[in-house]
Amino acid sequence: MIKITKENFEQEVLKSDVPVLIDFWAEWCGPCKMLSPIIEEIANEANGEYKVGKVNIDEQLELANTFKIVSIPTVVVMENGKVKNSAVGYMPKENILELLK
Repeated sequence: MIKITKENFEQEVLKSDVPVLIDFWAEWCGPCKMLSPIIEEIANEANGEYKVGKVNIDEQLELANTFKIVSIPTVVVMENGKVKNSAVGYMPKENILELLK
């Protein structure tokens, strides 16, 4: 799992050869804490097919604004430097994996 910041965003996300699942979250967010183990599980099962990163919106306000994040958790899938899919709120693992397809 990658901690995504504005400093590494271009390298880790925009220039990635594989899709990148980004979890926008915050320490104070209950649903984010519920989603976190699922995101970690997905990251552990990636096998190089995709990357998984997390953006703490309190620390990375600029990135959150770029993606117009208004509710968290928000999961965004980036592919070839563009948003491929996104979803807001807690969801089961299967739904998150569907976003990657």
